[in-house]
Amino acid sequence: MLLRHDYVTPFIDGIRFFDKPPLMYWMAAGSMHFFGIHDWAARLPLALAVLALIFSVYALGIRLFATISPPSNPDRAGLYAALAIATSIGPYLYTRFYIPDILLALWMTLAVHLFLIALERLQPQTPGSHVPLTGSVISTGAERSGETPAFLTSAPNSPKNRTRLPCLAFAAVMALNVLTKGLIGLVFPIGFVILYLAITKQLRLLLKFHLLASAALFFAIAAPWHILAAIRNPPIAMPTGLGLPAKAGWAWFYLYNEHIARFLSKRIPHDYGLTPVWLFWIYLVLWIMPWAIFLPTAVTDQIRALRTRAVAAARANEAALSLMLWALLVLGFFTLSNRQEYYSLPALPALALMIGSLLARAECTTIGIANPSANRSALKWHLYALVPLTTLLAIVCGYYAATAPHPPPGADIVSLLTMAGSTEAYNLSLSHVSDLTGAAMGFFRGPLAATAIGMLGIGLGSYLLRRARRTYAANLTLAAFMTVILLAAHDGLVRFYPILGSKGLAQAITQAQQATPHADDLILIDGELTAGSSLIFYTGQQVHLINGRLNGLWYGSFWPDSPPIFETEDSLRQLWASPRRIFLFTYDPAARTRDLAPYGAAHTLASQGGKTVLTNH
Repeated sequence: MLLRHDYVTPFIDGIRFFDKPPLMYWMAAGSMHFFGIHDWAARLPLALAVLALIFSVYALGIRLFATISPPSNPDRAGLYAALAIATSIGPYLYTRFYIPDILLALWMTLAVHLFLIALERLQPQTPGSHVPLTGSVISTGAERSGETPAFLTSAPNSPKNRTRLPCLAFAAVMALNVLTKGLIGLVFPIGFVILYLAITKQLRLLLKFHLLASAALFFAIAAPWHILAAIRNPPIAMPTGLGLPAKAGWAWFYLYNEHIARFLSKRIPHDYGLTPVWLFWIYLVLWIMPWAIFLPTAVTDQIRALRTRAVAAARANEAALSLMLWALLVLGFFTLSNRQEYYSLPALPALALMIGSLLARAECTTIGIANPSANRSALKWHLYALVPLTTLLAIVCGYYAATAPHPPPGADIVSLLTMAGSTEAYNLSLSHVSDLTGAAMGFFRGPLAATAIGMLGIGLGSYLLRRARRTYAANLTLAAFMTVILLAAHDGLVRFYPILGSKGLAQAITQAQQATPHADDLILIDGELTAGSSLIFYTGQQVHLINGRLNGLWYGSFWPDSPPIFETEDSLRQLWASPRRIFLFTYDPAARTRDLAPYGAAHTLASQGGKTVLTNH
């Protein structure tokens, strides 16, 4: 986008790419415009978005659970929920990839909070009653004396005016949601609002949510890109025999193929793995670990709160319905449709808030208020689930840290892994985990030792504090030692990076070009673009693909303005025999060297992570 000055039609390697809406691209492009074209600059907006998510969860936790938190610290539930989001596995792991799903969690958190604020402001007010305009508990002298504050009785703060701002903000958030990951940005927030109002028998209030003004703002933000993308990418003739319509453009691929067909698992081409339903739900628990250990009691508490009809429990009932509906809406949708491991991320804030509620009530019991079973339940799950699990993991990690053989000097990690040998085997984001072997653990001795220490702190260390009724210290200790584990995970990912990325090989190509400049150098990737897509970013050059006209670039390659980047075996041999300097990125250098020998010598420029760059010069 920065190089082409085209912020409407995304391109990859010169090919139109219609798979996703543009907000993530705009964020990265905007950051690199200010800070320069660096990988950290591209990732910075995602880091800031996660920070916004943490504070959003914290704010919603205060609104929902201030009354059940310790009186001196009404933000306890929000704090614990925010710590759970900040230190659990899923949000950490899926911000190592530049994918939009964590942003969906942010937009959903904001949408739920804004809706609840708007709904509360529509409720009839009695003299002396308090309306929390920001969703938090505010106390003024007028309220304590029983008088109605002036700001509640003046005309500008009538129910209609008080609901306008949260309704418009809800529309803006929903538009950003659509620009993040398409029509799913409509399904979740609108589905939540309608189901919530239907369950609470308040559907009649729907017309009071400034629908016309909100719709106008939504379309003002979301519609321009969709309209321009359709205009600039109109239907063109499609080849026959591929399952495509006679004519298709951006609208067919993006609106139908990427949404409806993907939901039905009929997308063309079918270039992604499908996580089984049972594994999808197991991953959900894994992503909120180690806090998920408190989830059974937390969910039970919310179900119990749903059954309570007392006026005094109105806030608890609102919280329970909101969080249960939120989580079930996201999880139910993907259970019935196409799903990846990380599609459950938008439900994690709801689960974190449930857990925060339980831990706040458990802390209240230490001073003699709230439900005394909360502390016992948290203690029980900690002792019988978290302590054994973390102790076992500490033993395993400590064993490998102590016994794993030291890798030979200069050894490449890939030499000690069990590699599948094809990119198709890695359609799921966690597929590389199966490549690990006992011998490869020698590369991770430091991270494994840190993980073992962290596991003991999470399990036994925080349990001893919880048993001593030092609940606040126990929860902070759990979060602190989980931070140690995440830092260890980061170090491990750095060591594993040569398998996942190609930055080192791209730098080797750039250094060779700087040492001996050639005007017509050409970089080739042996296979589809995903085999070495980061070469484009780190070299700043267009690459050609050998037998790579498939998956992500397949549909865009039908456009007449697509550059001739797709090579065949014959054209590869011609290029190798030509005077041009060729850099060939391949996973199978031995076979390629044999195949290209009749056409020119194949020199190894660099090898890393099971990938090699060959050159004919």
